[in-house]
Amino acid sequence: MRRNILYTLLLSLLLLAAGPAARAQQQDLELARQYFSQGDYDKAGELYGRLIQNERLFHAVYPDYLKTLLAQRDHKEAEKLVKKTIKRFPDNPNFEVDLGRVYQATGNKGAAEKQFDKLLQSMNPEAVIVVANAFMQHELFDYAEKTYLRGRELSKDQTAYTRPLIALYAYRQKNDKLIPEVLNLLQENESELGYVQSRLQNSLREEENFDLLEKELILRVQQNPEKLSYSEMLIWLYIQRKDFYSALMQARAVDKRTRTGGTRVMELGTISLKNNDYEGAIEAFQYIVEEYPDGPYYLVARQRLINAREEQAENTFPVDKEKIQALITDYEALLSEVGRRPETVEVLQHMAGLYAFHLDDKEKAIALLQEAIQMPRANPSLVADSKLTLGDIYLLKGEPWESTLLYSQVEKSHKETPIGHEAKLRNARLNYYNGDFELAQAHLDILKMATSREIANDAMDLSLLITDNTGLDTSTVAMEEYAAIDLLIFQNKLQEALAALDGMLQKYPGHSLTDEIYFQKANIYERIGEFNLAVESLQQIVGNPQYDILSDDALYRMAYIFEENLNDKAKAQELYNELLVKHQGSVYAAEARRRFRSLRGDKLN
Repeated sequence: MRRNILYTLLLSLLLLAAGPAARAQQQDLELARQYFSQGDYDKAGELYGRLIQNERLFHAVYPDYLKTLLAQRDHKEAEKLVKKTIKRFPDNPNFEVDLGRVYQATGNKGAAEKQFDKLLQSMNPEAVIVVANAFMQHELFDYAEKTYLRGRELSKDQTAYTRPLIALYAYRQKNDKLIPEVLNLLQENESELGYVQSRLQNSLREEENFDLLEKELILRVQQNPEKLSYSEMLIWLYIQRKDFYSALMQARAVDKRTRTGGTRVMELGTISLKNNDYEGAIEAFQYIVEEYPDGPYYLVARQRLINAREEQAENTFPVDKEKIQALITDYEALLSEVGRRPETVEVLQHMAGLYAFHLDDKEKAIALLQEAIQMPRANPSLVADSKLTLGDIYLLKGEPWESTLLYSQVEKSHKETPIGHEAKLRNARLNYYNGDFELAQAHLDILKMATSREIANDAMDLSLLITDNTGLDTSTVAMEEYAAIDLLIFQNKLQEALAALDGMLQKYPGHSLTDEIYFQKANIYERIGEFNLAVESLQQIVGNPQYDILSDDALYRMAYIFEENLNDKAKAQELYNELLVKHQGSVYAAEARRRFRSLRGDKLN
């Protein structure tokens, strides 16, 4: 018992004696770090040189001491330190990497590579991640890659370390290596499709990288036709490039192999229609109608097929009245086939729009919409949409009070929904037509936060139009005149609108609305088939650096007219290229690039 008491007393005395020394060493360590951070390497090195002898502090001192020696260019002492440390810790590959770094610092590249290669050759499979991380820590990325590839050799598994390699290639933007690596992951596990798409979407930016991916995918589809994930990747790629037709062709090929009811083709048809690829949409829905007459999508496909032809007719200028009448005939045939029932409310709505806006038969349109609104068990959203169309037709007739009543009904019955926001947007636009800009802005300020991006963007555009042209002047007379002309255009009174726009150019020379006026004139000329006059109006915007806001819109529209309407492919190609050079961030850039490449003769599918 006496011995135990003496031992405890002795230990206490030792600890008390060691306390001040330990505190002094800790203070020296903090001081050394301060000198190091200030770039005073001589003082830092002197302190670190003493502290490194303390086994307890070794791991805290070693990294900064090595950095200090390298900063002092004391390569001999650095090499000595690392070699000594390797002998003490032979199983830690981090120090082997440090030795190579010392050789690099001396400028002896050969010795450094020899050291790194020796480490890779002697490495065991369990050390791969540790060694790779050591190289990564010092930004020796090529050797980190070699470490993972050596790990594959050691494990005899060519799919090992795929994810860290993907991360490494993505970080270094080595897309030529990233692409096959992510596709190898897909080769092993098709359920990784979402991860692969996400990785590539974040990494691929340049067109040549998409070309690399396309070539690799086409090769793999040919070599592995049973791997549907490769075909899905091709569809995804074409959608990223807005090459919807190529995406559709691939989706159709997959459907023919799998006979899965045309779900993917229906999706591509809908995407194509939303992106104004009318031919692609028509082909998609036609495929469903022909291939699956008894399938679950038949009725929807029949209807959307006519919808796609309708949008194509309405956006092919000048609008062909015979095609409009043919569309009505198609809709009537569909109603005769399936009957007038809740599922066909949308058909009635489309027919009403054709009658009112293209055949000037507003009473027929109103009758069809009232039938749709009163349809028992009809989808409430479709009924609401029919009310909005009916409101538009009353505005077409010059009865804005009826319009706002219908818009307000939908706004109230469908609060905080996309259809309710659309109703608020139409009310805002009606206030704008009437010159009540303050009330219009009150609606638009709310709609800028709408969940629907399209509605939010439309609200922002109209809001900017108002604020840009009313904010600096106390007078809003010019803006009121322009808004009234906008209403004339909505009502298809195009010649009257043209005359009024020309009048504004004379009455308000140099006004902030000038670019908007020229753009509206171009739209009207395009609608009536006067394409050369449309180009002349657009040139007024493109040729004047003052009109920067609409210049990319005008440039794209000019190129489109030259390509689609004036059949001057060379001029269109020149203008698309000009847009890509001058307006790289334009919303039209992707479509302009696709059209430019097509005109240049690039193979897009």
